[in-house]
Amino acid sequence: MEFSASDDQIQKPHAVCIPFPAQGHVSPMLKLAMLLHHKGFHITFVNTEFNHRRLLKSRGSDSLDGLPGFCFETIPDGLPPSDENATQDPLSLCMSTQRNCLVPLLELLEKLNCSSSSRPPVSCVIQDGIMSFAIEAAEKIGVPSVCFRTSPATILLLNKHYRQLEEKGLLPSKDGSSLKDQMNNTINWIPGIKSIQIKDIPSFFHTTDPNDQMVEFEITETERCTAASAIIFNSYDSLESDVLRALSPICPPIYTIGPLQLLVNQLPRSPLKSLGSNLWKEDADCLKWLDTRQADSVIYVNYGSVTVMTPENLVEFAWGLASSNQNFLFVIRPDLVVGNTAILPKEFLEETKDRGLITGWCPQGQVLSHRAVGGFLTHCGWNSMTESLINGVPLLCWPFFADQPTNCKLACNDWGVGVEIEKTVRRNEVAMHVRELMQGEKGKVMRKNAMEWKRKAEEAVGLDGSSTTNLEKLVKEVLLSNHKNL
Repeated sequence: MEFSASDDQIQKPHAVCIPFPAQGHVSPMLKLAMLLHHKGFHITFVNTEFNHRRLLKSRGSDSLDGLPGFCFETIPDGLPPSDENATQDPLSLCMSTQRNCLVPLLELLEKLNCSSSSRPPVSCVIQDGIMSFAIEAAEKIGVPSVCFRTSPATILLLNKHYRQLEEKGLLPSKDGSSLKDQMNNTINWIPGIKSIQIKDIPSFFHTTDPNDQMVEFEITETERCTAASAIIFNSYDSLESDVLRALSPICPPIYTIGPLQLLVNQLPRSPLKSLGSNLWKEDADCLKWLDTRQADSVIYVNYGSVTVMTPENLVEFAWGLASSNQNFLFVIRPDLVVGNTAILPKEFLEETKDRGLITGWCPQGQVLSHRAVGGFLTHCGWNSMTESLINGVPLLCWPFFADQPTNCKLACNDWGVGVEIEKTVRRNEVAMHVRELMQGEKGKVMRKNAMEWKRKAEEAVGLDGSSTTNLEKLVKEVLLSNHKNL
């Protein structure tokens, strides 16, 4: 369903999109907003003030103005403007948005609906899965709200069983017992989820603190999500079919509309497609370096936007890459190392200068689709996982927190596309896994499996594919349910 931008007799529907202010949440929300804009929606994209400043800084001289029917607004987030790393503390960020964002959002929605506004009235609100205050705001102005979960559907199902896990005594106990022993407890009774160990469920649930705020935040947001008009996932039916069947009876209507990047790739050329969401400035020169390398010869290393590590772990990763004798593209953010500047040994830089490139940030989608990239060492963020699958790239997994241990388990055990690296990094292990991934028999099997998931992803976004159909249904059944003129 599409609406003509030039059809004056039909008033456009107006979607307000509210991502959680972190890189892994802003990017998929922006892709969804682009798709809805193409379908004729007016879009108001709401960043927090802190993140919007970062976005503008990363774009340099490029402006966010001048995109017809696509506007940016900001609301305060309560974060100190002077702290450049304020968004790297997940708990503080979650608590801050929960405390500070509802009233400014209501004021913004009232402004957008004001009779003097040049924009059409708001017809729906799409909020991140952990920005549930927006559901209350949508209810106050009488429009449907959609909860956009930026992690896999498996996470929502696990979250919904947290209380039962706690009651059954399967979670790490709060009495000081051996955490290591408890982490190996196996869960095999949740419908839709294959046997899974406690170490593989979201990291927030590994706490032994009986008053852990992050756990309560996650469970509260999960429960509030069921008050939305619908839930959407950046996933596709064949990837999580059992989980989706189990969630369907206990949730609002669910729509899988991913992988979003493949749907965005189908859009016609427009200034909107050049609209990036990176909060760091990208180094596009790495693509030129990749052009000089043979097909499937480069291991790409990126730990995402929030992961941090010790200086010792970084050095072990570096020497592991060096010992593997493989080409590598190594992304090292300025804030990657806890409390320190990320510094690599001069000997490492000298030894690998002819086969390695180090950069601060890069256009990941273009990197993973490049013919030279044959493997990805990742923190297992959901965006990185889906970008790997749509390009048929196998994984070395080093999960950090949140949904990442579960994503790692899915990749390694369920989908057959990954191998996990131990939390305490050892250079010999890194070297062995990199060599096996890039040149070994196990790597060939994982690459074959990854290519099969790529095929299924492309099938999902085809003309009659499940994600294409679900996006159409989402628009008709939910997002336009309150639009009076259509």
